[in-house]
Amino acid sequence: MQRHLISAADLTRDDAVLILDTAEEMARVADRPIKKLPTLRGRTVVNLFFEDSTRTRISFEAAEKRLSADVINFTAKGSSVSKGESLKDTAQTLEAMGVDAVVIRHGASGAPYRLATSGWIDAHVINAGDGTHQHPTQALLDAFTMRRRLVGRDAGLGQDLAGRRITIVGDVLHSRVARSNVDLLHTLGAEVTLVAPPTLLPVGIDAWPCEVSYDLDSTLTKSDAVMMLRVQRERMNAAFFPTEREYSRRYGLDGDRMARMPGHAIVMHPGPMVRGMEITAEVADSDRCTVIEQVANGVSIRMAVLYLLLGGNEPALTHARTTTEEK
Repeated sequence: MQRHLISAADLTRDDAVLILDTAEEMARVADRPIKKLPTLRGRTVVNLFFEDSTRTRISFEAAEKRLSADVINFTAKGSSVSKGESLKDTAQTLEAMGVDAVVIRHGASGAPYRLATSGWIDAHVINAGDGTHQHPTQALLDAFTMRRRLVGRDAGLGQDLAGRRITIVGDVLHSRVARSNVDLLHTLGAEVTLVAPPTLLPVGIDAWPCEVSYDLDSTLTKSDAVMMLRVQRERMNAAFFPTEREYSRRYGLDGDRMARMPGHAIVMHPGPMVRGMEITAEVADSDRCTVIEQVANGVSIRMAVLYLLLGGNEPALTHARTTTEEK
């Protein structure tokens, strides 16, 4: 593992598989009466969120506390940032407090990279989403969910997603989740197809390691997993499609379309879901939809990332048992 986790593209296959396997160990902690390991005791982690978040922030906080880290939650609202404080000054304030890791979500693409490489702070930096650029832990938890469902929990250990066909549908233009998943899934050997109207595909999409289609129906019958993306209206400054009804008719996933998918195929969504637009309630509430699993798996993945960056590279649970025996 490298010192920081800024982009899914920075991970090698071995890095990614190591994180997925470590997350499998961390998932066993959730089955214990006391869901806690002493691994990061004495370490301080700051959740530095400049954008609103529910799942990601709570998931990171749960992961940090389960590893016994000291957690500081920082939000832009109600802080000196609202008075005009710069990222540099905020970082130097955290450095003065002696933090060990910073989990940052920022509306500006590249902010986590700037924080990690500027020399403002001597701490591990984990990107929790920056603008329309990257969201690496989301891609990791998605891959973890796919491997568990399509390969199996025990059978998946040490395995990648070679040969699996993944379809990502929707607002690719504004989606850091789509970018991160394309990078990571390609690294893990999966075949990725992006499906969206031409107006919601970014410039330079031809250089991405994936296929592109404008027809959702033609891809469903050969997909092992279909990931629906939310239309991000908060990032839009123009009309990218005629009406919501038209978008839903062509690119929404309903019961009829789900029935065309192979029997083993799963439906995914990074959340929050807009029911009735990109996904119907029938699909969202079906057994094939993994949204709740993705949330649970997110805690395991973030525990794995924090452990590998701050704790060490030996097996997590073995390390925890040794630490406990020494006390």
